Order: sequence, then structure tokens, then C-alpha cells
Amino acid sequence: MLTFIGLGLYDERSISIAGRDALQAADYVAAEFYTSYLVDATVSDLETAHDIDIDVRDREGVEQHPEDILRKAQSEDVAFLTAGDTMISTTHTDLRLRAIDRGIDTRVIHGVTAQTAASGLTGLQNYRFGKSVTLPFPYAHGAEGVPTSVTDSIAANRERGLHTVVYLDIKADRDEYLRASDAAGMLARDLEDMLAVVVARAGSPDPTVRADRLSALAEKDFGDPLHLLVLPGELHHLEEEALAALADAPADMLNAVDSQ
Repeated sequence: MLTFIGLGLYDERSISIAGRDALQAADYVAAEFYTSYLVDATVSDLETAHDIDIDVRDREGVEQHPEDILRKAQSEDVAFLTAGDTMISTTHTDLRLRAIDRGIDTRVIHGVTAQTAASGLTGLQNYRFGKSVTLPFPYAHGAEGVPTSVTDSIAANRERGLHTVVYLDIKADRDEYLRASDAAGMLARDLEDMLAVVVARAGSPDPTVRADRLSALAEKDFGDPLHLLVLPGELHHLEEEALAALADAPADMLNAVDSQ
């Protein structure tokens, strides 16, 4: 059996009860934290809290050389962990399909994702979101400015009146993450100076949610990771009220979105 378990967003307690039970019943536990990581828990914290040993895999060890994971899953209960949800953004469908191809039973125990947390914290309705994008570090894509794949997707969403979640690049092996202020500055140079919402430390006891024009957000400090941005599309009146109450959105910026 190969069980994919989402750990949630914040710390060793963010996992669901079902996930915790499956984790403690596993004979072998593997994990990856190169796509995302828990804001307030180390691998050691997870091991201590759940009385387990975790084999942390790098990208190559998961995507190119998962044979030992699959071999163990043929005769043992194997758990595979990621932050958030293992099949949303941090997708490992390929590993699951390889297991199924070998006749290995699989299951998924979901965790809270940044996507759903962004909707819940901002008050923007989940069904009004379009395609999400990931904004890389400038050095990571080898070109100046924001990649056209990002700006084109944002433009396509806005043409349809849809909101966009902008995930911000992380390099877990270097303990490096793209800050919302830096991302806002990058986007303000390549897009119009539009309304945006910063969500920082989603899933924590004290997340930060702030809305303003991109250039204003670029001048602020939103504290510790992880950060993401939301670019609102057309706003329902309830969404406007939510952004004003939950994210301190300036009234003139909400009016500007309405007039687009």
C-alpha cells in the first residue's frame, strides 16, 4: 500500500486525524519538501510528534528514482508526505500511476492547501478563481522580468473576470523564498499597478492578509514565509466587503476593479 498524505500548511499538528493515523501505522515514511514546506515545523519536529522516521527525498529521488519506494510499497505500508495536499500543486500523480501499474494499492489523504486557504482568508469565492501561476526568482528562469507564461495566464484570467493565485518560488534546499513584496514589485513593472492581496503564513494562528495596489505592497514587509499573492478579477459585492474587512483593501482600489 502506498498512501499519499498531505500535512497541511503550518506545523506538525496541521495533519488530519486520518492522516496522522495512517502515518503512525506506516512501516516506512518518505517525504519531499522541495515543492513546499511547513512554516513552523522541521523534519525533526514531525518525527518527534508522530514517533516516526522520515526519509526526505530530493526531486530526483522522487521523480526519477522512486524504485525503492515502490518496491517497499509492494509488501509494506508506505506513506509519502508533502506539505499542503500531495495532489494539489505539489502533484505526485506520476508516482501514484507507477504504483498502480505495479499492482500496488494507493490512497490519498488530503491536507489543507494554499489555494483553499487563500480563498478562505481573503473572502474571494473559490469558484471564481482561474488558472494559478508560479512566479520564479528572476535568476531561476534566465530572463529579465516576469515570464510571459505568467503574465499571459494572468491576462487570460482577467479577461474572464477571474481571480489568480500567484504562488511564489521557493528553493527549500537553500532556505530561500520569494517575498510577497519583491513579487509585487516584479509584477508592478510588467503589469498595470493593479489591486493585489498578500497572504502570508496561511494556516498559522496569525496569518497576514493585506490588499493594496502592487506598488504599495512592494514597499511593505510581510514577515516570515510562506507568502503568496492573489490578483482579483471582477468582484462580487460580498467579495468587495470581504476584502475591505479582512484585508484592509482601499475603497478607491475596489472601485477601480469594478470599473475595469
